[in-house]
Amino acid sequence: MKILHTSDWHIGRTLYGRKRYDEFAAFLLWLAETIRRERVDALLVAGDVFDTSTPSNRAQELYYRFLCRVATSSCRHVIVIAGNHDSPSFLNAPKELLRALNVHVIGAVTENLEDEVLLLSNQQGAPELIVCAVPYLRDRDIRVAEAGESIEDKERKLIDGIRSHYSEVTALAEQQRKELGAQIPIIATGHLFTAGGQTVDGDGVRELYVGSLAHVTSEIFPACIDYLALGHLHVPQKVNGSEVMRYSGSPLPMGFGEARQEKSVCLVEFAGGEASVKLAGVPVFQRLERIRGSWEEVSAMILELSAAQCRAWLEVVYEGEEVIGDLRERLEAAVSGTEMEILRVQNKRIIDRVLKQIHDDETLDDLNIDEVFERCLSVHDVPEEQRPELLRAYQETVTSLYEDDTRAE
Repeated sequence: MKILHTSDWHIGRTLYGRKRYDEFAAFLLWLAETIRRERVDALLVAGDVFDTSTPSNRAQELYYRFLCRVATSSCRHVIVIAGNHDSPSFLNAPKELLRALNVHVIGAVTENLEDEVLLLSNQQGAPELIVCAVPYLRDRDIRVAEAGESIEDKERKLIDGIRSHYSEVTALAEQQRKELGAQIPIIATGHLFTAGGQTVDGDGVRELYVGSLAHVTSEIFPACIDYLALGHLHVPQKVNGSEVMRYSGSPLPMGFGEARQEKSVCLVEFAGGEASVKLAGVPVFQRLERIRGSWEEVSAMILELSAAQCRAWLEVVYEGEEVIGDLRERLEAAVSGTEMEILRVQNKRIIDRVLKQIHDDETLDDLNIDEVFERCLSVHDVPEEQRPELLRAYQETVTSLYEDDTRAE
């Protein structure tokens, strides 16, 4: 059986106001063609199908059209789990209908853990693979909050909850394998942040839990898992150097920090009970370029890209000594008549000289949510010694808002 592991599509995501539906459509078309060409038997989508819990009609159309296209291919099974950006109830709503297309959707943890254990069969109907389809584990799914508990208590409960969940689900899978009397491979999914995981600036990867609680070690995953298909981190990577514990990464660059990153999906095959993995590179559907330096360096790079007839979206980070008040106007003139478009300009010279004292020129695009709150603390002259506790309380509030399923009734 050949499995394709992908994640973090974030359908509907924008980049500094630019809609990216054409890119998402091109990727999903490429993915369907890759499934056909590679004769993939099962597709695993490890969370964050959509970028928000309330995806647009166009984002939904792309998703369902892709599933219909895959249903006509060699792919006999599609497993979709929810990530932290997804609405569990929204993904689950059409699950009975999608099951007719052999699409299995696991939006959230249920009272019956057997719902997460899927037995996949080959064309002859013989059992061939067991999938522990573990979705994003929300704090309330794995930990009982208690008044007055310390940060250390929360961390211990969270780690224990994740470990316990995987232990119980894989125990059910092992029991099923024992009853079948065959050495069937076990695959598990997950949407979480492992310790040592690599991220890049501007990728939009949210902390899943408050503070360092998000990061779990690879040792919490039971040894019976033959391949671990993870989502959440956008950089394709192995977990702790393991060939069979992987993040597929996002197929599209989510920000300019990922501009030069090679994107891929994982193709997994089993032979003699051992998993072998190869990466299939995802084409670049919209080139992103981050240009930084002095005015001379920036303008030279723009000329170079223009000469190559580049059709990129640009982020320009000006770091020169000269103070240029009309930097944006100069840059727009430099790209005039080319196929390039400037989406963002950072004038480090202005920021360094002025914004150390004031932040009037900053926009929300320049700040993450914690930095916005820190600005509020500064404006209201909150004492430094009070800020860590207030920031943690704020982070807990924001996390609870993210975890609320606004579509559930």
